[in-house]
Amino acid sequence: MTLSLEKDIAAVEKIAAVPTILEAVSEITGLGFVCVARVTANSWHTCAVLDKLGFGLKVGDALDVTTTLCEEVRDTNAAIIIDSVRDSAQYCDHKTPRIYGFQSYFSIPLHRPSGEYFGTLCGLDPNKAELTQSSTTKTLSLFAELISRQLAAESAMRTTQTALSDEKETSKLREQFIAMLGHDIRTPLSTISNGTEILKQQAPPAIAPLLAIMQRSVQRIAALIDDVTDFTRGRMGGGISLNIRHEKSVAEFLYQAVEELRGVYPGHEIVSDIPADISLLCDGQRMVQLLSNLLKNAIVHGNQAAPVYVNAKIANGIFELAITNSGTAIPEDIQAKLFKPFWKSTTANVSEGLGLGLFIASEIAVSHGGTLEVASSATATTFTYRCRTADFVERRIEARPF
Repeated sequence: MTLSLEKDIAAVEKIAAVPTILEAVSEITGLGFVCVARVTANSWHTCAVLDKLGFGLKVGDALDVTTTLCEEVRDTNAAIIIDSVRDSAQYCDHKTPRIYGFQSYFSIPLHRPSGEYFGTLCGLDPNKAELTQSSTTKTLSLFAELISRQLAAESAMRTTQTALSDEKETSKLREQFIAMLGHDIRTPLSTISNGTEILKQQAPPAIAPLLAIMQRSVQRIAALIDDVTDFTRGRMGGGISLNIRHEKSVAEFLYQAVEELRGVYPGHEIVSDIPADISLLCDGQRMVQLLSNLLKNAIVHGNQAAPVYVNAKIANGIFELAITNSGTAIPEDIQAKLFKPFWKSTTANVSEGLGLGLFIASEIAVSHGGTLEVASSATATTFTYRCRTADFVERRIEARPF
């Protein structure tokens, strides 16, 4: 069985209505054998069969196309309908009825989506039948048209599925390439960073500002690589990687993020209120990344003349970290897009990153079993991260029955 024949049989088998159509045709016409046949210049094969006569043909079986009337239907693209071979001047002496022993017969062309001839909806019986009545021929033609239309629909679906499969494969390869590229870039970037540090220690004071700019650029590139790597790992099924520990001094990690952003944006005021006794089951460096991403977003998109506030607190076993900036309200339709990857506001500075910061912050929050939400009004916008404290989690674990 050729690959093209297998595809055509599969296409017919996928049309759920075909068995019902064959049964309906048999009931309406009284014919004991009805089938959908694929017909080419050199072959005749069954794609669907209803055989109440014991004719012996099954799906995929072949007949010599030169012994069939379907060959004539293919050549003329016109239906053949016979009530009685004995009473037909055209077919009473034809070889085909003698070979297959039928008196009543019909064969109606089926077409591919392109309009090309596919085969026929055909049926036969050793007894005479009233097939040429107008109502019967219209019904048979309607069934044939329905099968042709369903063949077109199946073809369109296969094309769409193939395109989708190709796109998924391309996307996977692209993400693998990005992941490898990010990994390979780290080595030369580390060399540049180390070289810059050495130059800062030995170079004359006159070039110190240039070296500081170079160092910030290295840090910025490293941050972009981290964002892309995290995003790609998440898309490839790895998720955001975590090194969960019982961190009893989370405040130190949070202050690290605040101080880093103060260095990057020295002209922007950051007001922080972070208690020293925050204890969480978390990945400390990921908490730095989460706060850094949220804080940078607040600085870039908020009122440049107003401070950004970082507030942390613990209440009833819940740790809450809120980052607030002043500025215009974020519309609700925009809020729904904020945590999508690569989404950037039309008013955003194109040099301010890839649009992955909030997405990665959200993924870090989810990976920790927490939540990240946004609330915005005419006076302020606040991103709030919440999760269970370590004490709360440990009490729950200790309270579980063994």
